[in-house]
Amino acid sequence: MSQQSNTRPKVPEGKARFYKTKQMEPNEKGFVGYQTIWDTLQKETEYKTPKRP
Repeated sequence: MSQQSNTRPKVPEGKARFYKTKQMEPNEKGFVGYQTIWDTLQKETEYKTPKRP
């Protein structure tokens, strides 16, 4: 049987509706993680005091 390679293939950046994922570099143990970057789900506006009646 053939041996499995020690390197992981480079995965392209993933894009979904609310987030993006990127492949991170392997650490000293060889673990390859994925970074999740969330988009803003709501807008934040400055508070204005209401008018007095």
